Amino acid sequence: MAFAIDEINRNSKLLPNVTLGYSIYDNCLTIGVGFRGALSMASGQGDQFLLDNNCTAPPPVLGIVGDSSSTHSIAISAVLGLYRVPMVSYFATCSCLSDRQRFPSFFRTIPSDAFQVRAMLQILKRFGWTWVGLLISDDDYGLHAARSLQSDLAQSGGGCLAYLEVLPWSNDTAELRRIVNVMKKSTARVVIGFTHESQMINVMEEVVKQNVTGLQWIASEAWTAATGLQTPDLIPYLGGTLGIAIRRGEIPGLRDFLLRIHPDTDPYSNYKNNIVRQFWEYTFQCRFSPPPAEWLDTGGALCTGQEDLESLATTFLDMSDLRPEYNVYKAVYALAYALDDMLQCVPGRGPFSGHSCASLQKLQPWQLLYYLERISFTTAFGDQVSFDENGDALPIYDVMNWRWLPDGSTMVQNVGVVKKSASTGEELTLDEDRIFWNFEPKKPPQSVCSESCPPGTRIARRKGEPVCCFDCIPCSEGQISNETDSMECISCPEDFWSSPQRDHCIPKTIEFLSYHEPLGICLTTASLLGTLICTIVLGVFIYHRSTPMVRANNSELSFQLLLSLKLCFLCSLLFIGHPRLWTCQLRHAAFGISFVLCVSCILVKTMVVLAVFKASKPGGGASLKWFGAVQQRGTVLVLTSIQAAICTAWLVSSSPAPHKNTQYHSDKIVYECAIGSTVGFAVLLGYIGFLAIVSFLLAFFARKLPDNFNEAKLITFSMLIFCAVWVAFIPAYINSPGKYADAVEVFAILASTFGLLVALFGQKCYIILLRPERNTKKAVMGRSTSKKSTFYQ
Repeated sequence: MAFAIDEINRNSKLLPNVTLGYSIYDNCLTIGVGFRGALSMASGQGDQFLLDNNCTAPPPVLGIVGDSSSTHSIAISAVLGLYRVPMVSYFATCSCLSDRQRFPSFFRTIPSDAFQVRAMLQILKRFGWTWVGLLISDDDYGLHAARSLQSDLAQSGGGCLAYLEVLPWSNDTAELRRIVNVMKKSTARVVIGFTHESQMINVMEEVVKQNVTGLQWIASEAWTAATGLQTPDLIPYLGGTLGIAIRRGEIPGLRDFLLRIHPDTDPYSNYKNNIVRQFWEYTFQCRFSPPPAEWLDTGGALCTGQEDLESLATTFLDMSDLRPEYNVYKAVYALAYALDDMLQCVPGRGPFSGHSCASLQKLQPWQLLYYLERISFTTAFGDQVSFDENGDALPIYDVMNWRWLPDGSTMVQNVGVVKKSASTGEELTLDEDRIFWNFEPKKPPQSVCSESCPPGTRIARRKGEPVCCFDCIPCSEGQISNETDSMECISCPEDFWSSPQRDHCIPKTIEFLSYHEPLGICLTTASLLGTLICTIVLGVFIYHRSTPMVRANNSELSFQLLLSLKLCFLCSLLFIGHPRLWTCQLRHAAFGISFVLCVSCILVKTMVVLAVFKASKPGGGASLKWFGAVQQRGTVLVLTSIQAAICTAWLVSSSPAPHKNTQYHSDKIVYECAIGSTVGFAVLLGYIGFLAIVSFLLAFFARKLPDNFNEAKLITFSMLIFCAVWVAFIPAYINSPGKYADAVEVFAILASTFGLLVALFGQKCYIILLRPERNTKKAVMGRSTSKKSTFYQ
């Protein structure tokens, strides 16, 4: 402080024609002493000043630099704030001092603990430490830091406190033993110490007694550079400590200023309580005259005042690690720049009432406070100094690391910096390659309550435990989590399904009755085989169309029946392959019309058989006139047209369409044809069933009619197969999911069609091809009758 004021007084550009003075009070580490000293300075009741001849008024107190303690600063600033006396602290870090309502005139050149806490959180986040212990001092410094740390941890979700212990001020062995036992039993490997050097020494002595190793310490700025903890006994436990330290600065010229200190040049040398003389005696281990008698009796030396301070190895002249000193330097300059800005005020353009300016002779503390809130300057070291709306300086901290050297000594090295940026918030810069880790291997330890949940799982909180303690639950089918520590699993889109690892969505398997799968290949082969057989049979019948076997019982209907059977085989192909709109619309229409055409032909054939036998009886010839060739064709056409009308109405009102069904299988998309209207499909099948039942009943009644070759028996048998297949089809179709429903329908079509083909044409082909001797009119008719001539067409 003395150097800064001396430098300012010699600076012609800063406060020209103004000389600053100072008065220093020792608070003796007691709040009462510090409080009285501050009030003495502020009230002008302190030591008398030596004034120059041209001074016409008592020198005003511009402000107070201090106190170093947060507790002291809270008490002092609460009173000084009533009178708006500026107070600039260089070491009080309690975040509570940022409350402008309680402390309107408090400023500081050291960052608030709120920022120090956020800096520590940045370190925790960098190394993934989410489970930490916290030791605090039993004062405003520790208690407010704990409150801030808990609040920030809860807001950020970046970790949890495994325990929080308040260290006693005294060396309470029982309490310290209890605290260290808590640390020993905890699974937290990282411990934050927001406390003072003396308390840390006490707790570390107990740590050594219980041999609690494997802890990673994080130090607050209060003990980061504490030499009392860097001893050979403690460093095996504290080695690798990461600490938050006040920003180091450089003060050019300070060493030369200190070397000029001499007891003879001290203006207060006549004071009994002379700090310079005390320093001199302590440094050179001598006493000024007259010394105490006991000093001479023990052979002590007398101080001459000519001792060489520069030749002595002392930390007093070490300028390499100026931290609190640099903050004092900035605090003095802040008050000086505020005064300089005030003196440059132009009358009539000032900030006070009537645009007036403040005068040095009548300076009021609140007037200087106005300018102090707005100062902004850059130190010779390159650091910018200004205060925010809470009186806090631009926050910046060094990150220190305790390196345990091979010779057993300790080196506290700078490994990074934490600063606040207006654009990105808190920024942590670390040189991790330089960090010494007191573990094997030389890597950061892990400190988590629960391992992170990998993708594919979600966090499940443990009841009654901190949020950092959880279990990892695999995502359910159809859900994924693609991030670490996901709180919830998200459902895949409708057309996607979860991968086996549940960490990403994959397209669902598309399922339909395909031509490329074994089932589709078998059904397609059976359909084509049936079509080929129909074609062959049709060719045989055309080739042998003049033979009695072919001409018997209406050869034209046989040709139509073979053609309809061929269509039935071919329509089954529409049920195989990827469903499309046109195949969905055509498949059931083609199926319905083909089968009605087929059953209509069988029905007409049955009716013809009955009419022929009825005509063979006396008086029954008139019945044949209603079953001529034209009537037969017309009957088939009318019956088929009814089915065509049913299909048309169905397609127009509620047309079948392709549908992606996800109800059968969660991990598959079943492409199927939605029938659109259940009523339409039921009417279509009902009409086919109605014709089939009528044909079956007529054929059944005609099965015992006398004849060597009565086709009614074959029709009865074929209709029995047809009805059995389709009666079995209905429950099988309803209970078959997805592509198997189509397979059941194709199977029913093929089975019934093959049944009709074999039952109606198998015996005829056998006789035509293998037993030609039975393919004669005599063999077919069985007996001679004129009425039988009507069998031939």
